[in-house]
Amino acid sequence: MNREDVASPGDRSEDEARHLARLLPPPATEDLSPERFRQKKELLMNLIEADSRRDSQAQPTARPTSQLLRPALLVPVSAMALAAILAGGFALGTDDEDRTTTVTATQGAGGGLLHRLSTVALMSEAPVVRDDQFLYTRSKVREAEIGSGKAVLSPLTEREDWAAQDPRPLKELGLARVDGDDMVINAQLGDDNGTPAGLYRPTYHWLASLPTDPDELLAYLRAHVRKDAGQETDQLVFEQIGGLLGGVLPPRTAATLYRAAAKIPGVEEAPEAEDAIGRTGLGIAREDTEYGNRTEWVFDKSDYSFLGSREYRTKDAPYAKAGTLLHSTAEIEHAIVDKAGQAPGKVPQPGAPQLG
Repeated sequence: MNREDVASPGDRSEDEARHLARLLPPPATEDLSPERFRQKKELLMNLIEADSRRDSQAQPTARPTSQLLRPALLVPVSAMALAAILAGGFALGTDDEDRTTTVTATQGAGGGLLHRLSTVALMSEAPVVRDDQFLYTRSKVREAEIGSGKAVLSPLTEREDWAAQDPRPLKELGLARVDGDDMVINAQLGDDNGTPAGLYRPTYHWLASLPTDPDELLAYLRAHVRKDAGQETDQLVFEQIGGLLGGVLPPRTAATLYRAAAKIPGVEEAPEAEDAIGRTGLGIAREDTEYGNRTEWVFDKSDYSFLGSREYRTKDAPYAKAGTLLHSTAEIEHAIVDKAGQAPGKVPQPGAPQLG
């Protein structure tokens, strides 16, 4: 092998930067003033210098090769910053201090991939969503039924959902179509006057109102998730974040959710994770070691879109042995539509239930 054939770390960083740059919007066309350009250049150089110091101070120690992260996931912060510059990324956000916080977000075991997901999410275009519209989701699902005392996994089921975006308390929250059969989704148990927008009915505008500081968002989720005597609160928060990912999210909210997830103890990368239809991708996972459940999120390797999730047992239980799949999803399509029962780009089907 020739020396020229061996890619250096710097070459790989530049390749990653160019790849990320292609995912971001075209650069803004307006020219920066010389002073503004100098400030942004100084900010970038400070980020690169800080990244270099971290690399030099944290020399890798010998570890079993099976524990090493996949090289494709180890993108330096400087490469991320360069990608943002190449794509005009510094044109978004409220101020440079906020964007610096995004680039230098704390990274745990899964922080490298979550950091990239956060950056790409922040650069995505925000959709226009009205309160009288519906979030359309088409997915494929497998879920274990435990009514008989043993986990019995369902066949792969195609599902379409229309979630009302009206923030007011609603008695009819939306419509579900499971293998062609329609059913109205009613207010949650105990909500006699209807269920308002919130954590368990997350409308687009409610999601946009969440804290954009990852520590504040994490504190909010820990305080508001429904507690389960058997599971860790951190696992419930991780699962709740995963439930929010399968939809149309405000860019800043999506970015903060990924940064909040990176701060949850026990979160790690799971290479070659798989969704309900067998698509493999980049994974983020967390295991509740006491309870014995592991949840994984799956992301596309090319554009980092959310593909789905799965949950399975890691310990034997009376209803399921270790390794038993409990829940698996594959996200196929998301859109904002005007009516329940309406597929994207089409008029509502005749006979679809009318809500409200």
